[in-house]
Amino acid sequence: MNKPLFVFTQNQNSFSVHVENLEELLVEQIKIIEKFVSQRNGIFDFKNYTFVIQKKLELYEFISLLKYSNIDANVKERILKIKTSEKIEFGKYKGMFYSELPDSYLLWLKKNYRVSQRDIIDREINNRSL
Repeated sequence: MNKPLFVFTQNQNSFSVHVENLEELLVEQIKIIEKFVSQRNGIFDFKNYTFVIQKKLELYEFISLLKYSNIDANVKERILKIKTSEKIEFGKYKGMFYSELPDSYLLWLKKNYRVSQRDIIDREINNRSL
């Protein structure tokens, strides 16, 4: 049985985790991850194998939380190196830099928002390899 391989990314007000080997996991393992995410009011995006939880955590805190939840996984950290200077001008995250937005919201914007900031949104998604 493979262990889940999590790639942890800390954002300003949240964290996101990409499950690199989701397709190799057993259904039971995926259900455990889904339960972990839903108990924390997070969102699991199966298209991108990523979950987002609106809570600021450091890597060591995330690893401790996994251990406390009895989830045996390998964890790597991804550090966002590129910061955009553009700020979002509307909605819940108004005033934040695009580089600080949670992955889930950025993906939602890509799907639902079609105006001048589209190139900024696309660039940020590419920077994060989403």
